[in-house]
Amino acid sequence: MVKEMAKKIVWLGHDGFRIDGAKKVYFDPYQIKEGPKADLILISHDHFDHCSPDDVAKIQGPKTVIVTDKAAAKKLKGDIRTVKPGDSISVHDIQVEAVPSYNVDKDFHPKKSGWLGFIVDVDGVRIYHAGDTDFIPEMKDFKVDIALLPVSGTYVMTADQAIKAALAIKPKLAIPMHYGAIVGDAKDAEKFKKALEGKVDVLILQKS
Repeated sequence: MVKEMAKKIVWLGHDGFRIDGAKKVYFDPYQIKEGPKADLILISHDHFDHCSPDDVAKIQGPKTVIVTDKAAAKKLKGDIRTVKPGDSISVHDIQVEAVPSYNVDKDFHPKKSGWLGFIVDVDGVRIYHAGDTDFIPEMKDFKVDIALLPVSGTYVMTADQAIKAALAIKPKLAIPMHYGAIVGDAKDAEKFKKALEGKVDVLILQKS
């Protein structure tokens, strides 16, 4: 199931993804092209490269539901459900768990802000989108099949820290993100993949 789901995950650049499951699920669309209308859009926090009203408008339809935190919700329009870390919600038969996402050795994303990562169950596969985070203790308790992890450093964890996160989470598949747009490049993704050979399967996606 994981291999089949991996074929349905489209990297839109930076932290943006689309999952082409039975429902169309987007994470943090930013600087995207036009795309299929979303059933569900998940926004991790209100920074401009994650909460982009112009990009949301490109994929928002009359039945689109947006799940995000209170700060980002103020910038968006439509059917919006606000959550905080620890909350669970069901949207279009998709289970969404809001989990913490924060920095531990820098101040760009403080824990007190209550910003989000997401674990979603799409067609029976649990997918974790980490948001803008470092390697945090909560990750050790996540039970997921696929983990989308930032690798660029500066605002999020470095490739080395992301390697430790992947080993702690133990997903069946890890996909690196948060590079190639604002900070980080393909070398970060390659370093992440090479270090995890034989331990965690890593798929480096090409930007769509």
